[in-house]
Amino acid sequence: MPLGDPHGGFFEYTVEGLPEGLAGAFVPVKETERAARFYTRVLKMEMISDDGDTAVVGRNGFYLVLKKSQIVGFDTGIMFGVDNPYDLHRRLIDEGVVFVRDPLRGPIGVYTSFRDDDGNVLHAVDRRAMGQKIDPPERDPGQ
Repeated sequence: MPLGDPHGGFFEYTVEGLPEGLAGAFVPVKETERAARFYTRVLKMEMISDDGDTAVVGRNGFYLVLKKSQIVGFDTGIMFGVDNPYDLHRRLIDEGVVFVRDPLRGPIGVYTSFRDDDGNVLHAVDRRAMGQKIDPPERDPGQ
């Protein structure tokens, strides 16, 4: 929206200061140490810190803040971008993860939904459908 300058000038914002992406999200958990094991062992996130009340895990510039809470087990609304929701589904089934929704084609592309160890629902969607850049696979120089 154009803004007027009190001195009579004119200034119009472009994209300065606007969000560039999602940096992270809060997830309520009963115990941070136990919850962090799910995210580091199953989802292969890196443990950043854990002070007993709050643990931070992350991967590729996205962080989850696992915050100790008495209320857990709800739909977080968090959507992970994955290369292939079918591959994620197969892999997490092998890990004993409980799925709320098997992979399904929807308005946002193929997505699936599963629970963490506290019963919180997390979602995974095909990154291509969400318009996220995907680096091409590296080619073998011998080919």
